[in-house]
Amino acid sequence: MTLTNWSGNYAYRAPTVRHPRSVEELSEIVASSAHVRALGSRHSFNDLADGPGTLVALDGLPPSVRIDAGARTVTVSAGTRYGTLAQQLHEAGWALGNLASLPHISVAGAVATATHGSGDRSQNLAAAVSGLVLVGPDGSSRRVVRGDDDFAGSVVALGALGIAVEVSLDIEPTYDVAQEVHQDLPWETALANLDDVTSSAGSVSLFTDWRGSGIQQVWRKTRVSSSFAPRAEFYGSTPAAAQLHPLPGIDPVHTTAQLASPGPWHERLPHFRLDFTPSNGAELQTEYLVPRSSAVEALHAVRALSDQIAPLLQVSEIRTIAGDDLWLSTAFGGDHVGIHFTWRPLDDLVAALLPALAAALAPFAARPHWGKLFADGEGDLAHLYPRWDDFRSLVARTDPDGVFRNAFLERHGLSG
Repeated sequence: MTLTNWSGNYAYRAPTVRHPRSVEELSEIVASSAHVRALGSRHSFNDLADGPGTLVALDGLPPSVRIDAGARTVTVSAGTRYGTLAQQLHEAGWALGNLASLPHISVAGAVATATHGSGDRSQNLAAAVSGLVLVGPDGSSRRVVRGDDDFAGSVVALGALGIAVEVSLDIEPTYDVAQEVHQDLPWETALANLDDVTSSAGSVSLFTDWRGSGIQQVWRKTRVSSSFAPRAEFYGSTPAAAQLHPLPGIDPVHTTAQLASPGPWHERLPHFRLDFTPSNGAELQTEYLVPRSSAVEALHAVRALSDQIAPLLQVSEIRTIAGDDLWLSTAFGGDHVGIHFTWRPLDDLVAALLPALAAALAPFAARPHWGKLFADGEGDLAHLYPRWDDFRSLVARTDPDGVFRNAFLERHGLSG
């Protein structure tokens, strides 16, 4: 049986897939393998997680969630899904500062690829990492913690430094969130007031198909306080009268609760509920992150391609991400805006469009999401990351024989 990613657009080519039941078994597999890569929840749309040798799936490792209330951290087994972790944290009175739109993704995989949620003051998920345990090429484990010389290069590492088996994350006391949805926000108003729009709630998502004069939906997630009050009007848009799905005509039963109804953070910050497999069927995804200072110009550039984009698109989402100092983070060095595309399953047509999209966004130093589809030229990403050469040196020191090397890393000059 062919193993594919969750949407079915990529079939893994590795000849062997192993499901270790313990860290000790995983270490033995790594030590005896010429090439090995980790496989998480299979939410990448490209060959990032694939390899020429053995894939080790992390879902069989013993589940573990250990809360250190004094340090305000939680330490989890790497294959743990964010939704599962969130439920246990909330029950114990704790929370994460942010979540991605899907709670189904694994902690280690999301961290390694700089996957993010949304919010002017919310960094990507990897920025919450305070430590991690990696199994190195000889099978031995090493712990890297915040403050270590190589820590900022070891968190968003694309699997190049080893296989994460344990991740520690910052936590805070639990809180409630209310989610409001507004419809038909005029494009010109949104662009003229972009800072005010995205700062109007803790997390803001703009959903658009790039057609016409308006953004179809605005999802706003706000931490509930005594002063919270729903917005009757929002920059010319109107509040939704019923629960909505980001895609028109799709039953919203599996989306998280809207209509300004307060509820636990983990039941509002994602767009979709954990008990729902998040897909409208087969799909493809692309995302570019541009510096916040260039966001309006970049959005104009994408709108200029609307006639080419819209026929291939299910929906686009625009979000903000606060900057961080992680070397290969797509938000390294400053605040960014993510421009996300969920495509129809039209592989060849999407692949043909991606170079034009990349060219339109190139003047704005746009960084593609590591785990999604992008115009995959050789050696064209190094100039976007000031610590690129430092990361290459770290890979050369950590994995000199290329045990964790794969085609994706080699194609982009990241194999040390």
